[in-house]
Amino acid sequence: MGFAERWAEVRTGFERSFWVANVSELFERFSYYAAFAVLARYLHEVLLFPTEQATQLTGMFGGLVWFLAILGGATADRLGFRRALSVAYLILAIAYFSMGSLNAAWFGPLRGALPLVTVVLILPALGVSMVKPCVVGTTARAASENVRSTGYSIYYTLVNIGGFLGPIMASQVKQHMSSENVFRVAAASVFLMFFAVLAFFREPQKSGETQTASFTETGRNFLKVCANPKFMIFLLIFSGYWIVYWQEFITLPIYVHDYVSAGADTERMLSTGPLVVIALTVAFSVLTQKMTAFRAVLLGTLVSMVAFAILALHASIAAAYATLVVIAVGELIQAPRYYDYISRLAPPGQQGTYMGFAFLPLGIGSLLAGRIGGALLHRFGEVQHRPELFLWALTGIGLATTILLWVYDRVVKPSENQVQS
Repeated sequence: MGFAERWAEVRTGFERSFWVANVSELFERFSYYAAFAVLARYLHEVLLFPTEQATQLTGMFGGLVWFLAILGGATADRLGFRRALSVAYLILAIAYFSMGSLNAAWFGPLRGALPLVTVVLILPALGVSMVKPCVVGTTARAASENVRSTGYSIYYTLVNIGGFLGPIMASQVKQHMSSENVFRVAAASVFLMFFAVLAFFREPQKSGETQTASFTETGRNFLKVCANPKFMIFLLIFSGYWIVYWQEFITLPIYVHDYVSAGADTERMLSTGPLVVIALTVAFSVLTQKMTAFRAVLLGTLVSMVAFAILALHASIAAAYATLVVIAVGELIQAPRYYDYISRLAPPGQQGTYMGFAFLPLGIGSLLAGRIGGALLHRFGEVQHRPELFLWALTGIGLATTILLWVYDRVVKPSENQVQS
């Protein structure tokens, strides 16, 4: 098929709802990563939470999304995509505005109440958990069969563009105004999407695909997954990858500011990973296409997990950027093949259930990353005054994860038909 024919298919193969949903996802990711880029330092430096408490709260902010997404899909299916998206963006607008108001004078009497701050940080997860299944579901329903794979590529690209632009915006707003205003810009962005969905989004037609599970079915599916020890062991081991990975958002900004350069633009720094992913996705897809799924997961894990050793060996801004580049390269190697591997571990007829729980390591990793990273940074940085040991500890966790994955593949030995690429 020539380029002209393919372009014609793309132009005519998507309903308007596809473009509305995916553009709104770009703005959602833009807002989310802008908030994530400043959150750890905002809690630590502006709201004066101790390091361990600030990192735990930041880890919770990032981790709950992946747990609530399991129920978010069921909620979105019950409400319908248009209603669920609009509700989600309204929740997100309120949530980000509240986060930016934690340091406001009128919020003063309540600021020290940790439970209230925790509730404010939970609110974005409620919104995001409904946005993702709505956008992915709309992509499935509002794209013709011959362009559906292209639709998912567009979705993935827009997600990474949002992840790249969010920290850039956070950097500019923080430099010229304040951290609080980063959250307010994020709130304005998703509030705009609330009106865009109401004005332009039309519920895509159901096309006979399997519907999102009900809450009862989701509970039963969860028990099915838990009853598969091979799968659960793999998920728990792979959570180690995300414990280390999420440090780039949770502890790295604090580390760079406190122990490398107080003037470092840590918000702009965090746009590095998405930029690398956008630029090199196609290249790495070609380079790793002949590699088995598990080997790609293992290699990608190893690459990402040694990244923090770069900054440990040379404490500089350049080394911090190099660390983020290497983490992104490891992600490029493992991420697509990880989902391939999960699909092959799933018993016949349960692929959908298993893929839905493939996100659990991201949530487990983020929740533990805040607690573990904060404790290590406090001990080695603030108590022992040897901050480089913090980075070596992260590297050790990453290498231990890689070794455990290798042992898992050798000892557990999933059946050949499940792991062949």
